[in-house]
Amino acid sequence: MKSNTAAPAKPRKSLREWAKSMRGQQIIVTLVFLLVPLLLLFTFTYLPFLKMVQFSFFKMKYIGKREFVGLKNYIDVFTRDDCFSALKLSLYYMVGSVVQMALALLFATILSFKVKGSKFFRGALYFPCLICGISVGFIFKFFFTHGFVLDSLLGFLGIPLESCPYWLKDESINNIVLVACSVWKYVGQNIVMFIGAIASVDSTLYEAADIDGANAWHKFKDIILPSIRTIVVLNLIISVSGALSAFEMPYVVTGGAFGTSTYFVVMDKLAHTDQKVGLASAMAVVLLCLIMLVTAFQKFVQKKLEDAENKPVKLTVTTEQNTAARASSATPAHK
Repeated sequence: MKSNTAAPAKPRKSLREWAKSMRGQQIIVTLVFLLVPLLLLFTFTYLPFLKMVQFSFFKMKYIGKREFVGLKNYIDVFTRDDCFSALKLSLYYMVGSVVQMALALLFATILSFKVKGSKFFRGALYFPCLICGISVGFIFKFFFTHGFVLDSLLGFLGIPLESCPYWLKDESINNIVLVACSVWKYVGQNIVMFIGAIASVDSTLYEAADIDGANAWHKFKDIILPSIRTIVVLNLIISVSGALSAFEMPYVVTGGAFGTSTYFVVMDKLAHTDQKVGLASAMAVVLLCLIMLVTAFQKFVQKKLEDAENKPVKLTVTTEQNTAARASSATPAHK
């Protein structure tokens, strides 16, 4: 017989008893440890960002009256010569980021295998990343100044000083020179990340490729590159984002003169020298949107490539093959 008496309900714990229990203490400690970092994150990241978005709709200085101008600052970003020229100048650094990725993949692939002095070259290539960007800028400023280090080295090779261009003043080459300096500074970071990714590739794949007679290019194209695609996309996003926000080299080496003012240099000048805080804030918001668009596009392309690789292969049979198959099935078998 089933008993009609229900089980007695457990008495509800009071808040004090719950706080003294093991589960309650775990939750309280977790919330306390989360509260401080989240408070700092909101205070020094999200709140300033929201205020920057607010400032972008005003004509204002750091101190003084504010005048609401709506979208005028955003229109000026794309119509002012200095802002839009700086935006176009980012294309130099975006091309440089692609070259940087290609060089990093090349060196990482070579140094991931048994090469004499590979440890030395790994350290030597990564060493520029450890140097302060301001210091690197001063080094290259004196290196490329007309009549200084580079021109002296070219003079030893028989090239007279009069034939050497003004590396930092000639607007046809000075941006290429600054991009090359940035590539030298940051390529080591990409190399280290690629070496770590390549080290995780299963070595049996290389052995199977050797048995099949694959050369080095086939190993890179069919084994290494597909295995480290995620790291490649991550590095590409970081490099393109850095290209859009290039600042150290043009600011230190040329001071933004001779057509080398990048987007960040112009934004710094407008905000701190010209006191156009609203316009500079609008430039910062536009830069954030551009980085988000580039990241979304790269993610979209990566997804399309992965879908194309995972798509099942459909075998197509020609009309002649169908006719031959039907004829063979209709023919009686002979013993």
